[in-house]
Amino acid sequence: MNQFTTQELAEHVSGTLVGASALDITGVAEIREARPGQLTLIGQKKFVALWADSRAGAALINRDLEAQPGPGRALIQVASADLAMAQVLELFQEDPPDAPLGVDASAIVHDSATIGKDVSIGPGCYVGPNVTVGDGTVLYPNVTLMDYAEIGERCELGHDCILHTNASIGADGFGYRPAMDTPGVTKIPHIGNVVIGDNVEIGANTCVDRGKFSSTRIGDGTKIDNLVQIAHNCRIGRSSLIAGSSAIGGSATIGDSVVIGGAAGIVDHLTIGDGARIAARAFVIADVAPGETVSGYPADAHRKTLRQWALLRRLPDLLMRS
Repeated sequence: MNQFTTQELAEHVSGTLVGASALDITGVAEIREARPGQLTLIGQKKFVALWADSRAGAALINRDLEAQPGPGRALIQVASADLAMAQVLELFQEDPPDAPLGVDASAIVHDSATIGKDVSIGPGCYVGPNVTVGDGTVLYPNVTLMDYAEIGERCELGHDCILHTNASIGADGFGYRPAMDTPGVTKIPHIGNVVIGDNVEIGANTCVDRGKFSSTRIGDGTKIDNLVQIAHNCRIGRSSLIAGSSAIGGSATIGDSVVIGGAAGIVDHLTIGDGARIAARAFVIADVAPGETVSGYPADAHRKTLRQWALLRRLPDLLMRS
C-alpha cells in the first residue's frame, strides 16, 4: 500500500499546506465516501460545504475557495485541484489485485476468445466466441461473457452477469483539463475500477468507464440496454432499468428501481432518487426526487411538461388570431 504524508503530497503538487503536515495519506476518495487517512478533492464551491462533515483527512482545494482544515486535518491549496489530483493519482496507482491466475477446470473458454496476461477465470465461467478479456482481469464464478464482449483491465464482475456483443467495461473515463502552462489539455489518469453486482445484464455496445478514483458501481439486478454510456464514478443502484442510447454523466448517482427511457441524458454529479422515472429523450439538469417522473428538454415534472407541449401546439393558431 502506498503511503505519503500531507507534507510530501503538498511538495509533489507544488501546493501550499494548511493544517497537519505529518498526516499519513493512504488513498484517495470522493468527499462523501472518504475515510480518515484518505485525500479528497474540493474543486468547486459546492464541495466546500461538504468538507465539514467529510471524514477525509486532507483535501486538495483550489486557491480561490475558502475553507478551514479543522483539527487534525489538512488542506493543500493549489491553482487547479483537478490537475493536482491527476499528479496524486499517479502516486497511488497500483497493480491489479492478487488472484489465482489461469482458467479453472470447470470454466468454458471458446477457442476464438482472446485472453490477456495474468487473467483469472473462475469456476463455472463461460467465455464465448471472439470475446476479449483484458490484462489482469478477474472473472468471478459463473460469469457469462457472450459473443464479442470486451472486458477491460482490473474489472470486478459478480455472479451470473451477462454482457452482450461489444460491451466495453473499464475503459478510461473522459477526463481532461486545460493545461496550466502550455497550450493543449492534460489527461486525468483513471486508477479506479468498475464493480458490477450479481445478475446484471449489459447490452451490446454499451460502455461503462472505470472510476477516476474509487469505483464505478452497478448494483445487483440492474439491466442496461444497448448503446448506453455510463461515465466514470457513476453509482447505479439495484434493479434499475436503463434503455438504449442513454448517457449518464460522471459521478451521477442513480438510485434503486429507477427507470431511464431511451436516449435520455443525465448531467454529471446529479442524484436520481429511488423509484424515479426519466422519460425517453429527457435531458436532466437537476436532481430528481425519489418517485418523481420527469420528461422534456430540459426535464421537468411530467405533468408540467405535458401542459407546456399542449400550449405549444396551440401557439400557431393563437398567432393567426392576433
